[in-house]
Amino acid sequence: MIKTDILIIGAGPTGLFTVFEAGLLKLRCHLIDALPQPGGQCSEIYPKKPIYDIPAYPEILAGDLTDKLMEQIKQFEPGFTLGERADTVEKQDDGTFIVTTNKGTKHQAPIVAIAGGLGSFEPRKPPIPNIADYEDKGVEYMIKEPELYRDKDVVIAGGGDSALDWSIFLTDVAKSVTLIHRRNEFRGALDSVDKVQELKDAGKINLITPAEVKGIIGEGKVEGVLVEQKDKEPFTLKTDHFIPLFGLAPKLGPIANWGLEIEKNAIKVNNALDYQTNIPGIYAIGDVNTYPGKLKLILCGFHEATLMCQSAYQRIHPDKKYVMKYTTVGGVQGFDGTKKEAPKAVVKAIN
Repeated sequence: MIKTDILIIGAGPTGLFTVFEAGLLKLRCHLIDALPQPGGQCSEIYPKKPIYDIPAYPEILAGDLTDKLMEQIKQFEPGFTLGERADTVEKQDDGTFIVTTNKGTKHQAPIVAIAGGLGSFEPRKPPIPNIADYEDKGVEYMIKEPELYRDKDVVIAGGGDSALDWSIFLTDVAKSVTLIHRRNEFRGALDSVDKVQELKDAGKINLITPAEVKGIIGEGKVEGVLVEQKDKEPFTLKTDHFIPLFGLAPKLGPIANWGLEIEKNAIKVNNALDYQTNIPGIYAIGDVNTYPGKLKLILCGFHEATLMCQSAYQRIHPDKKYVMKYTTVGGVQGFDGTKKEAPKAVVKAIN
C-alpha cells in the first residue's frame, strides 16, 4: 500500500504543479498516470509543439515545460506510479480513499486530486474492416519513434496539422512518404500546407487527393493499402506502414464510474470554493473539470491546483491555521531540509 497526503490522478502539467503547491504546505504527493512518463499530452502527443501562454515564457516547447516542472518539484520528492491506470476508488471508515490501478497497485490518501487532463485518449480510427488485425503490425495511430520509419515506405492519411507535420518530417527519414486526404483542402497551418506542396513539386511527397484508404493488404503485417480516388479506379499502393492521423478522442475512462457528477465528459466542481467534486475529499483540477466560465488552459489548471491545495491542507489539518507566506519572503524548503532562501532586501541611502 502506497500512502501519501495527496494522491494525484494524472501527471500532466497541472498534476505536476500540484506537487509544488502541496510541497509549500508540507504535504506529500504521489501521482498515478497511465502513460509511461510524466508530462501528459505535453510528453506523449506533442513534446515539440511550442506553447505561448505560459507566464514568463514567450515560447516554450511542451516537452521542455514538463522538464522545468519536474525540476521545480524535485525538492518535494513526489512518488510516481506510471504505466498504470487508476481504476477504482473506495472510501474508508477513517475518511481516506484507496485507489487501485488496473495492475492492482493500491494507494491510500485523505485527498484525491483528479488532474487527468482530457482523460485517456483513444485514436479516431478509419472505418476499415480489418484494421485491428494490423495494429502494431504496420498500422500506427501515433508517431512516437520516427526512427521506426527509417528507409520504409509510409502512407499517412489525414488533413490536419499532425498529418501535414509528420509528412514533412518523415521525408528526411522514410524511403517514401505518401499523404492521402479525402479533400483537396487541408485544415492545418498554411505554412505547413505550402511546405507539403513544395515537397510534392520536388518529388519528395506523393500527394493523393481527394482519396481515401479503404482496405489494408498483407500477410501478418501491412504490405499495402487499397486506395479509392474520386473519378478513378481503386488501386493498391505498396507500403510498410499505414498511419491514419485523424486525431484522438478523449474519454474519462474508469473515473466516469466513481460516482462523480459528469457533464459533457468533464467532472463538475465547485469553483466558488476549492474545485471539490460532489464527493468530499475528491477534487478535480485542470482540463478534466467543468464549471461556469471554465477555460481549458494550462495556466488555469495551475491556479486551480493552488486553491485546491489550500483546501486540502484544511481538510488534513482541521485544527491548524495556515498562514500563507510568499516565497519571495520565506523562500522554499524541500522535505530534505534544504532551503532556497529568499533574497534579502537591499536598502540604499540616497545622498
